[in-house]
Amino acid sequence: MKGLILVLLLLVGLLQNAGPASAQARRPAATIRRASAPKLPPFDPTVGDNVDGDDLTVRRAAVAALGSMRGSVVVVDPTSGRILTMVNQKLGLTSGFIPCSTIKLVTSLAALTEHVVARDTQVYVNRYVSYNLTHAIATSNNPYFSILGTRLGFDRVTRYAQMMGLGEKAGLDIPDEQPGVIPAEPPKAGGMGMMTAYGEGFLMTPLELAALLSSIANGGTLYYLQYPRSEPEIDQFSPKVKRTLDISPTGLEDIRQGMKGAVDYGTAKRAGYDPNEPILGKTGTCTDFRVASHMGWFGSFNDVGRHQLVVVVMLTAANKSVNGGVAAGVAGSLYRNLSEQHYFAADARQKGMPEISTTYPCCH
Repeated sequence: MKGLILVLLLLVGLLQNAGPASAQARRPAATIRRASAPKLPPFDPTVGDNVDGDDLTVRRAAVAALGSMRGSVVVVDPTSGRILTMVNQKLGLTSGFIPCSTIKLVTSLAALTEHVVARDTQVYVNRYVSYNLTHAIATSNNPYFSILGTRLGFDRVTRYAQMMGLGEKAGLDIPDEQPGVIPAEPPKAGGMGMMTAYGEGFLMTPLELAALLSSIANGGTLYYLQYPRSEPEIDQFSPKVKRTLDISPTGLEDIRQGMKGAVDYGTAKRAGYDPNEPILGKTGTCTDFRVASHMGWFGSFNDVGRHQLVVVVMLTAANKSVNGGVAAGVAGSLYRNLSEQHYFAADARQKGMPEISTTYPCCH
């Protein structure tokens, strides 16, 4: 009997101890409050820039368009080679990044000049689909430009790249500027197709692309880019020609039609804002595996009567948040900002006479 009583007492004790534990198990877990990580300030691409001598109207528009994105914006007067502003000068003056699909401008000019294709030549990229040059530039069709590169060959492509200023400093006596790189041989993986469609093997700087685009915009003159930094330097500024490109006006116009198509209906639609102030451009999207960075390029110029500009946007990111379309949107914002200020109006102030500033008052 005593043994039975002891067993019953033990069972009652176990049930009493289990009750609170079960209830506790049914209660929601207490919220653990962790200290939130400190919020980092937005990235400022203007840190360290010297804006003495910049056109401050253009500078403000470029800074506002780029915002806190990691990248560089270069704006040039294509009729003289004068740099009007450069945002994130440290990045813009480095030794370059893979040009992605912007290299297709070089491929196109080489193919046209060497009579590999004409603007309306249909090139079949597979059994059923063909492209002409205008549509291929506008949509940045990789197989089309791979085919052109294979037909051109390494020597002809690199000769035109050198003629158009790649692989050398674009500027004249610009401190800290580094040149890009032209490959010594076709890429081992992908060969000429990767080289002429994606830019594999090339390293290009924003200044090199700005000089190249200036030559397309102005009809074939490759200027030295100059960056006057004071009022006396601006007063004494005079354009300096590096060379005249051996390219026919017809070929340049063919390229321009494709670049206009890119903004009108192709890869650069984000750049367009007003059909009365057309933008012509070429996007580029790829990964630069040397620096583990995704790239977004957009090289462009506007077709206006006053204050024609070349605008180059180069974006970098550790993830796929940047691409050529995003870069085109940055450029479009810049052009739109200036248009709203009547910068391109016929009665705008005389070209070549910008405001002068020191580094302190404006735009970092």
